[in-house]
This record gives sequence, C-alpha cells and structure tokens, in this order.
Amino acid sequence: MCLGIPGEVIEILPESPDLAKVDVSGVKRAINIGLLTDDPPQPGDWVLIHVGFALSKIDEEEAQAAMNFLEGIGQAYEDEIEALLSSQIDEQAPIDEKG
Repeated sequence: MCLGIPGEVIEILPESPDLAKVDVSGVKRAINIGLLTDDPPQPGDWVLIHVGFALSKIDEEEAQAAMNFLEGIGQAYEDEIEALLSSQIDEQAPIDEKG
C-alpha cells in the first residue's frame, strides 16, 4: 500500500531551492518540493509526502486528521515512515533523521 504522510516544512534549503527540511512525527528529513512550483511551500506549511517528494500542500487540520488515520492503521504507517527514512534526495544536504 502506498500512502502519503503529512509533514511540516521547517525550512527551504538555500543551496537547493527544490529541497525543504520537513518534520514528520519527529523525523526531520530533506524532501523534494519541486512538484509544487505553482504554490511553493514555505516554513510552517504542511505538505503531503510520498517517498521523499511533496505531492501537495495541506492545512494543519488536514495534516492532523491524516496522522490520526495513519496511526490508526498501524503497519502501513510504519512502512511509510520507513520508506521516508530510507529515501535520500540529496547527499549534499544531509539532515539528521531524529533531530
């Protein structure tokens, strides 16, 4: 099963404007935001992420509802977090996985 998980944009990486540092349930990771050129996310925005790519912007209420749902389904959520952890978008912009 493929899921999108919500993450909050912490910062846009200045050396790579198509990359943003996001926080997903305490996991901080660089993701590609290049698909959102029509409405680029800014720090504080929430995005729906799948395997390291932001697919769409969502509001905080939608993000919380999605997290509640994902946590409720268990293994599929854990699999998606694992996929996020194993994705590596840019080796030049490493970000700690837990902080």
